[in-house]
Amino acid sequence: SIIGKWHLGSEPTGFDHWEILPGQGLYYQPDFWTPNGVHIENGYVTDVITDKAIQWLSEQRDTSKPFFLMVPHKAPHREWSPPVKYLELFEGVTFPEPATLLDDYRGRTTAAHDQDMSLAITFEKDRDLKVDVRRPGSVFYERVYSKLSPEQQVAWDRNLDRREEEYNDPDLKGVALTRWKYQSYLRDYLACVRSMDDNIGRLLDYLAESGLAENTIVIYASDQGFFLGEHGWFDKRFMYDESYRTPLLIKWPDVVEPGSVNSDLVSNLDFAQTILEMAQVAEDESMQGASMVPILKGETPDDWRKYHYYTYYEYPGWHMVQRHEGVYDGRYKLIHFYDLDEWELIDMKTDPHELTNQFHSPEYASVIDRMMEALAMVKERYEVPEGIPSPREGIDPMRYYSTERKLIEEQRAQSAQ
Repeated sequence: SIIGKWHLGSEPTGFDHWEILPGQGLYYQPDFWTPNGVHIENGYVTDVITDKAIQWLSEQRDTSKPFFLMVPHKAPHREWSPPVKYLELFEGVTFPEPATLLDDYRGRTTAAHDQDMSLAITFEKDRDLKVDVRRPGSVFYERVYSKLSPEQQVAWDRNLDRREEEYNDPDLKGVALTRWKYQSYLRDYLACVRSMDDNIGRLLDYLAESGLAENTIVIYASDQGFFLGEHGWFDKRFMYDESYRTPLLIKWPDVVEPGSVNSDLVSNLDFAQTILEMAQVAEDESMQGASMVPILKGETPDDWRKYHYYTYYEYPGWHMVQRHEGVYDGRYKLIHFYDLDEWELIDMKTDPHELTNQFHSPEYASVIDRMMEALAMVKERYEVPEGIPSPREGIDPMRYYSTERKLIEEQRAQSAQ
């Protein structure tokens, strides 16, 4: 069974039961797509997904057979809209700023300068900041505010009044505005995460109370990391740690030692083979990952991967991050922005904030040679064709720019004429 976010352009296949959010889904009164059509569910999306998951476990599954249940959540995706009960959870809290919040990208590649995912420029007033949003036409109005019940609107109105009062302070500009955006972003994002914590706890509690916990493997994972102000950014896509690293927690009674930590390089390619081995099902020979089961048992194979491959190729696309690929060995990252033919080498031991490009530093020559060989090796291993996928030709990049960034690009184009 799969219940929650799907975000693929097809119906789920291979599942006996599915209830999914169309596209990214909505935070309030979300639509759910099932084999019988689309219907609206009243409530907050994280609560509703969890309710449905527990209902399937308690009432709908075949209790005579083992089960497989995926519960992918929408939160904490944009537009970072907390449930009413947590709207003011972090009111009055000042979050520590990341060391790189005001990063100027000096010495970095063109890609770092040309992205469109900064709090300073990209963060949309009537979407992300939730200012001037109680009007048709704003993204937040269409996706959140217009979906609220009258009672929910009352609570949100109080919250939105406060935001607008703060935003309209005449002294809030420049660096002060960026810092205010960061605090606003963190309050919303982490309030959504708090709701996630609650609901993951509810699901784990059900497993314990029903007696299923002692014979159920639980995997907590994500499809990517996320920037929370590091380098002045939100979103993901880059091969920098906040985006690149993902959470992976596994509870496997009598197999995984509780509280144990492993630092071997694993990949999302490994999930399928791991789950198949857990279920004692043979893997398909076309699969490119490796089962993590030996690692989970504390027995890392001698031939386990020493290098991890990364690729991002959606350009032009949302947030305008240049296409790149790279390889990581646990300390060094070699990144190639291949359309620009610009390289980065980052030494994570001496430069954990990833601020210094060592690619042209003579003292790193031997490291660069080794990492170049490793990149070629992993690309051959994963059968990555050169130049594939091709650039998204015929797509106007301007359609992807945020409002303020679009103005900057238009002015830049006019100056070049």
